[in-house]
Amino acid sequence: MNLSFYIVDVFAETKYAGNQLAVFLGADALSAEKMQKIAREINFAESTFITKLDPENRAATIRIFTPDYEMKFAGHPIIGTSWVLMHKIFQNQPEKITVSVPIGEIPVHQSGDLIWLQAAQPEFLDIFSAQEFLSFSNLSSTDFEDSFPIQEVSTGSAFVIVPLKNKKALESLILDKNKMNEWLHSHCKTSHRALYFYCLEENNLSSRMLCIEDNQLKEDAATGSASTCLQAFLLKYDAPEIRIINHQGDFINRPSQIYFDGKRMDNDFDIKIGGKSQFIAKGEWEV
Repeated sequence: MNLSFYIVDVFAETKYAGNQLAVFLGADALSAEKMQKIAREINFAESTFITKLDPENRAATIRIFTPDYEMKFAGHPIIGTSWVLMHKIFQNQPEKITVSVPIGEIPVHQSGDLIWLQAAQPEFLDIFSAQEFLSFSNLSSTDFEDSFPIQEVSTGSAFVIVPLKNKKALESLILDKNKMNEWLHSHCKTSHRALYFYCLEENNLSSRMLCIEDNQLKEDAATGSASTCLQAFLLKYDAPEIRIINHQGDFINRPSQIYFDGKRMDNDFDIKIGGKSQFIAKGEWEV
């Protein structure tokens, strides 16, 4: 059995930037175990498997896997898979499609060279003290932006949002893997455990996503799901409307740009993230 697959760079202004993604077609006959093995073999941050295509309604069902586990929702896989569907699979390059993932249907649309997704309503979980982070990082108490809380937020996948005062603190960040892992397991409400550090200086937004996978401390080049959580966080605590570019991946030589366009009316959040995708390769995978 052979599967066609595509490789794209997502949230990338140019090739060989952003976050890599492998998109596998015709995966309906594959078991979850087989998908997981393929995702581990290709070893990108995530790989997607299209299990159902509905060209008439311009819709698709996908499953998302990291090298270690399946995700219910993730931004860069949805954006990148949508680009493949719009530009390589569906006829006439539709500007609007629907992508179904385990948390539900995600509306996706293209405007210019940006593909946008609409995120689910956020859930705001526990708030933490900055003092807790001193035990597993090189941060000092003065590095935190104390006008905002530290809080776990979910729009399908949860992230602990950690505001820092400036880009210098973000760039010089060092974490102790074992102590961080203990803290995540002790404090996070969901099975998806990760930290999303950010700083907002004079309307310049920069971020870093760090997590533990395969007993390693890993940094992601561009994290769409974390960006939807961060956008919700900023809409709640900073301003009821936001249009800004989130810069991620700069410190691992995979510069990424994640576009924010959001509004909040009382407790109703309109969260959209967008990005460019760059086509890299197409091939056949022998299962």
